[in-house]
Amino acid sequence: MTCAPRLPRRAGVLLHPSSLPGRYGIGDFGWQAKRFVDVIAEAGQGVWQIMPLGPAGPGNSPYAARSSFAFNPLLVSPDSLAEQGLLVGDDLADVPSGDPTRVDYEAVKAWKRDRLRRAFRRFSERPEPPELAEFRALAASWLPDFCLFMALRERHGWWANWPEPLRRREPQALAEAREWFADEIRFHEFVQWSAHTQWASLRRYANERGVEIIGDIPIFVDHDSADVWAHQENFKLDERGLPTVVAGVPPDAFSATGQRWGNPLYDWDRLRERSYDWWIERFRWTLQQVDIIRIDHFRGFQAAWEVPADAETAQAGQWVHGPGRDLFDTARHTLGNLPIVVEDLGLITDEVRALRDELGFPGMDVLQFAFGDDARSPYLPHNVRAASVIYTGTHDNDTTAGWLASLDGETRARLNRYLGREDCDVRDIVRLAYASVAYMAIVPMQDILGLGSEARMNVPGHAEGNWAWRMTEEQLNSCDMSWLLELGQTYGRLPGINVSW
Repeated sequence: MTCAPRLPRRAGVLLHPSSLPGRYGIGDFGWQAKRFVDVIAEAGQGVWQIMPLGPAGPGNSPYAARSSFAFNPLLVSPDSLAEQGLLVGDDLADVPSGDPTRVDYEAVKAWKRDRLRRAFRRFSERPEPPELAEFRALAASWLPDFCLFMALRERHGWWANWPEPLRRREPQALAEAREWFADEIRFHEFVQWSAHTQWASLRRYANERGVEIIGDIPIFVDHDSADVWAHQENFKLDERGLPTVVAGVPPDAFSATGQRWGNPLYDWDRLRERSYDWWIERFRWTLQQVDIIRIDHFRGFQAAWEVPADAETAQAGQWVHGPGRDLFDTARHTLGNLPIVVEDLGLITDEVRALRDELGFPGMDVLQFAFGDDARSPYLPHNVRAASVIYTGTHDNDTTAGWLASLDGETRARLNRYLGREDCDVRDIVRLAYASVAYMAIVPMQDILGLGSEARMNVPGHAEGNWAWRMTEEQLNSCDMSWLLELGQTYGRLPGINVSW
């Protein structure tokens, strides 16, 4: 078994930057994010967990991004651009209005796109700063393809419908497109550099205050992405670039037909021949942005549910083996130790658990899954492993207040017996997480604020209305987190106490 790195027993908060307060309709990498860091650091929180930072695709989901490497332009801070003199006067007027607890994505996209183009025009009138050349060199493995992809996508739509020379990436066609779309390519390059610079400043600010960042790597990528277009050889595609098989999960107690996600699946044999170069670069780049990686759907590295692309449901799928530890051993040989936490929820087999433990990666436990009718549930606080990150709930769960309100009588009775009291509340569930032996306890910001189902971030299987919740400035400024500091003191989760497993 591979030894896991020593990590401090700690606590943290789950909040995506889009959920931060601010006057521009969506949270961003600006001063409100630094204010949030101050608040959680003062409450003894050593971790800030976020979702993928990429340019969101269908349904505004950060888990269906146009790139695994690029930043979401909506997260660029207008205030930071104004500090550079790239936005002035009325540029910061006419901001999207409406419900301050929800992101109106269509309004925000229109406003932000216009302001980013105004900032780019001013930027283009100045001598190019040397930092931009440094960013180009740092991001050379993905930036040119991504910027061209975005320029072409704005003109032609989904890349599978592009003219064949562009779809097949014929060198002459790409060279001509880079010349034709040179201004658009420079615009997208500017946006990515701005986002990278702002995020680097924010991460540095957090690290200096003892807060590390956990960031997501979803195992699968969206077909309509620069990742697939630029690296078609890494995926199981037909001659037109369309998937021959897609990802999903098999039928279970929650769905008689399973779930057909539709993401293209990797050609692991081809990737193995290339020493997993694309995945190695993905790990390398992500570790430029965050301190700890959380891998979503880790079980897919052991085996993934492969569904024929022409099947309407996931019933026709089959389990197909993934690369196993070979990928991670190769990555460690190239990059050194990988600070990784894995999402090992759902249909998990002994083979998946063995792979997780061989690699020494901590898994996840969710308290909302703990109080069914099985006293042996691995999610019960007395059954969790020390090599685990425990959550009250994740972005896919209801808020804890919403969950408590929805419990049936039997589940409520089991929870009350476990706690030894009646009428438990959200803070009692948070206490269970802190008191557990799991080395890390993460609580969504909605639970810290005690919010109900109206503040839920995502409802899996629902295409609309997700990823929109925001906290208000009043909630951030008036939030009393002293009880979290006390819990951290009581259960040894403040900085300075090291544990290993």
